[in-house]
Amino acid sequence: MKDLQDLNPNPLRKRDYFVVSSMLFGLFFGAGNLIFPIHLGQLAGSHWVLATLGFLVTAVLLPLLSVLAVAVTRSEGVYDIGKPLGPVFALVFMIMIHATIGPLFGTPRTATVPFSVGVQPLLPASMAHVGLLVFSVVFFGLAFLISFRESNIMTTIGKVLNPLFLLLLFSVFLLGFSHPMGSAADQAATVAYKHASFFNGFLQGYNTMDALAGLAFGVTVVTAVRQLGKTKPSSNAKVTAKAGVFATAAIGFIYVVLIWLGTTTLSTYKVSADGGVAFNQLVTYYLGGFGHALLATLLTVTCLTTAVGLVAAFAQDFHKHFPKVSYRTWLGFMCLASFGTANFGLDTIIQWSTPMLMFLYPFAMVLILLSVFSPLFDRDPVVYALVVGFTTVPAVLDMVAAFPPVVSQSAFGQALGTFQAHVLPFASLGMDWVAPAAIGAVLGLGYHFLRPVLGRTRATSSEKE
Repeated sequence: MKDLQDLNPNPLRKRDYFVVSSMLFGLFFGAGNLIFPIHLGQLAGSHWVLATLGFLVTAVLLPLLSVLAVAVTRSEGVYDIGKPLGPVFALVFMIMIHATIGPLFGTPRTATVPFSVGVQPLLPASMAHVGLLVFSVVFFGLAFLISFRESNIMTTIGKVLNPLFLLLLFSVFLLGFSHPMGSAADQAATVAYKHASFFNGFLQGYNTMDALAGLAFGVTVVTAVRQLGKTKPSSNAKVTAKAGVFATAAIGFIYVVLIWLGTTTLSTYKVSADGGVAFNQLVTYYLGGFGHALLATLLTVTCLTTAVGLVAAFAQDFHKHFPKVSYRTWLGFMCLASFGTANFGLDTIIQWSTPMLMFLYPFAMVLILLSVFSPLFDRDPVVYALVVGFTTVPAVLDMVAAFPPVVSQSAFGQALGTFQAHVLPFASLGMDWVAPAAIGAVLGLGYHFLRPVLGRTRATSSEKE
């Protein structure tokens, strides 16, 4: 099919690239991205450099690959990434991804995390539930209003919310650089990081699962770039790829600084229970009582940008494939469902949605890698089918292992766990999909490249007969 022509034939300005990159940064960077690196720095101590390198490989490179997968294949979202396996698989995969990182897991947490870390400590215990109710009404109300007009998303996140977040965050960085709490090189590492700091950092980044978000945000980024006049698929893909590089490079820089800051806190504090506590200690050390207010603001702003991305991507993808329901109706449904989950059973739903997340992640990883390298094998459906087929077994095993004890600790669950631990390499690291996927890739690529040779051989044999 011939490419559409750009509505804007001129090269984008640097300012346009900044806004798109800023928007993508804001979509990716949630509360976990802010607090995980701080805690990693505390755990790694003087081994923070190697731990950081491992963390960057998976927490920066994998999300970048998910954006590049959208760009390379000229996709418009999750559906197109799975399309080589057929429309049914693509649609089911899209629904499961959006449901899991949307109303069943990801989006409700964008409201509960800033509330529990930033607001709840200031409230009496008896007001916690009412406080969450009010906070989440305002939070998802803002997410709905920002996303109500698709053209507002890039402007609000790229020009307002994300620059505000970065300004506040860099003020903390300035304090940390000008008056460091201690020397990162002199801090003791925890046992796990003394001998395997790179690999433990690698696993910490892998477990952020930001690659899923990158696939979901693809439709939002592509739509935003179109609004700048880059409607030609090839032009849109180039802008999307460049924005992905700029955004993830900025995220990587912030990770390095956060991990270093986390390490320096060990001069004053012990290793904290989690990154939220560690970040609170950091800002309180520098700013006293105002520090907690700053932390609450940082978490709320960064979670709001992610929430906007998730609800908008959900509505855009579902409206595209179920067009009888309008974008705004899907948007309202997503916000209401996320509000309900956040207030009436988040913990229970997380227990049962986490297994789905563990089931989907191996598929997302292999589809991202296949998409990035798809020009090498012409997006051959056979290659896709073999890789995804071999990935299914470890994905199912990961899902069963993540279920609540009533399933995972049953005789059936324990039998599968034993099989997984003894048969699949890297199972203890949560990467048991790698070896089966590699086998599927070898078989699929072998078939793809040998098929023409075999075809010519058969043709020659037929002619001789």
